[in-house]
Amino acid sequence: MKFYDVAIIGAGSVGVPLSFYLAERGLRVIVLEKLHSCGRGQNRAAIGGIRATHSDSAKIIICRKTIEIVSRIEEEHGYDVNWIDGGYLFPVYTADDEKKLKDLLEFQKHFELNIDWIPPAQISELVPGINRENLQGGTYSPEDGSASPLKLIDAFYMLALQQGTDFHFNEKVISFTTNHSKITEIKTEKDHYSAGLIIDAAGAYSRELGNLLGMDVPVYPDSHEAGITEPVQRFFDPMIVDIRPAEGSANYYFYQNQEGQVVFCITPEPKIPGTDSDNTSVFLPQVIKRMVNLYPRLRNLRVRRTWRGLYPMTPDGFPIISYAREFSNYLLATGMCGQGFMIGPGLAEILTEIIVDNSDEHDDILKQLTLYRNFSGEEMLK
Repeated sequence: MKFYDVAIIGAGSVGVPLSFYLAERGLRVIVLEKLHSCGRGQNRAAIGGIRATHSDSAKIIICRKTIEIVSRIEEEHGYDVNWIDGGYLFPVYTADDEKKLKDLLEFQKHFELNIDWIPPAQISELVPGINRENLQGGTYSPEDGSASPLKLIDAFYMLALQQGTDFHFNEKVISFTTNHSKITEIKTEKDHYSAGLIIDAAGAYSRELGNLLGMDVPVYPDSHEAGITEPVQRFFDPMIVDIRPAEGSANYYFYQNQEGQVVFCITPEPKIPGTDSDNTSVFLPQVIKRMVNLYPRLRNLRVRRTWRGLYPMTPDGFPIISYAREFSNYLLATGMCGQGFMIGPGLAEILTEIIVDNSDEHDDILKQLTLYRNFSGEEMLK
């Protein structure tokens, strides 16, 4: 049986960067992935947005760290991941949404985030041609941005390999052996492994993984669809998020990537539970109608493709970052609720400090995102 300091289950947005940072600190790390390469789960379905402007302290801290990492990765490691600091813009068209975002703004400024309320004229400068009818203003955070999910996970994969991480693909975990409060063995379809620490970074499949240990891990996947257009000359910079609900959708958002393509996604309402990842004929007419109404300049763009990915949701919309009480060497880093791409790198660096340095600097994050919370709250900006 092969022994490692750390075994990570899941080679996605969390597991791959985490494997790099741990291996860089001298630990012997293995990543077990049931699919045939890294990022083949939900990472490849991400649209690429990264923001620190959340509605809770834990994600603000984590995603601020992600922005620091991603914005410097080319300079520090030589990997171009298509980082753009185009910012996030939340245009507001109703009095209720104005109050909601202005109240949130006070909380966000408490954490020294670079975000402000801007008037309609400034919004029109950022997004020339946006619909001005009933536009009240909006919040804008210029340091948020976007990157390529495929290029970023490939960069972390290459960095992890350079540090000696072992990646085992096409190896599904099928059982664990335990001795009282410790996991002594991981069994896959191909082999057996032992590790001082085992990390669940399995995302949408964490509930299934937890069941192998008799644990209730409340991660319930639902699906969201996204699409991408042909590339055109750049004509706006920020990620635009319209939080107004409409028939069939709670909100939608879109941006123009470094290659000039407009990437877009919608939050369906009601939710579409389950793990079905086949795209549908409903999505495109639904989201395009909303996008063109908000920003008429989009009307002549041709859509190249659409796809569907899973959001590993928890009951309150917050991730689970927690040591298990049942097993002393089991750590959960899952339930990213569709934000694993923007959470992953920052969380990886923070967890490495917790694991390697036994740091207590981030105890508030572990406390807030524990598996054993009551899940009664609700994330405002999912």
